[in-house]
Amino acid sequence: MQKEALTSVEIKNLHTVKDLEAVYELETRIWSVEEAVPVNHTVAAVKNGGFVLGAFLGKKLIGFQYSFPGFDGTKVYLCSHSLGIHPKYRAFGIGEKLKNAQKQTALKKGYDLVSWTYDPLETVNANLNLHKLGAVCTQYIENAYGEMADHMNAGIPSDRFLVEWRIQDVCPERRWSAEVLPRAIETGTADGLVVPENVNLDYENEKILIPVPGNFQDIKKRDFELALKWRKNTKEAFAHYLSKGWIVTDLIKDEAEENQYFYLLEKLYS
Repeated sequence: MQKEALTSVEIKNLHTVKDLEAVYELETRIWSVEEAVPVNHTVAAVKNGGFVLGAFLGKKLIGFQYSFPGFDGTKVYLCSHSLGIHPKYRAFGIGEKLKNAQKQTALKKGYDLVSWTYDPLETVNANLNLHKLGAVCTQYIENAYGEMADHMNAGIPSDRFLVEWRIQDVCPERRWSAEVLPRAIETGTADGLVVPENVNLDYENEKILIPVPGNFQDIKKRDFELALKWRKNTKEAFAHYLSKGWIVTDLIKDEAEENQYFYLLEKLYS
């Protein structure tokens, strides 16, 4: 598939049991049978304020997005539970296309807030969620889903960012330079991999940066202890600053280091 073929990908709102069974089959291919959402759950969600979107190339289902209603005790919002793309069709912008379709569908249903979680060490997701869509992270959740057995999460604490996407707002234009802001974690390199070093929890600056690797899954394969160190050091920094009034608003590419990105944190209150 060429990038120019993205225009031929059609997003459809899925309702039938047959369509939702196809989503289940795609989920098992992407993750595992254990991680796939049962069809009776998606059927119930579709009938009660949620929806499932499918990305089709011709008649072939190559991606999906599943959402259901959430309630925090004061307001109703849309919980964006999962988004998956067939491995053969990744890196073509299909995830962004599904999220934009999710936004339009949610607005039609009367939602103004979409919330979900993702692993902050997965920068492809971060770039879409924060930089392209304009969502922000308001909370760091330690070991959010307990121990997970799928190939992307096995052996690593399932820490997650909780993000909020206010879909009636216009995504702000971001032009921050990573060169001029303080960094809460110092980094170095070893054997071609970016290594986290000292963590600084003393900053009071309005804006700070927290670095993350751009190749976390590769680090897991090559040096599992280093992957655990990345989780430990970033957890320490994120948990501290988010509890002290900062939120995460963007992801910035480090122009000086190939496999390093920076999260931008902005202070909202003292």
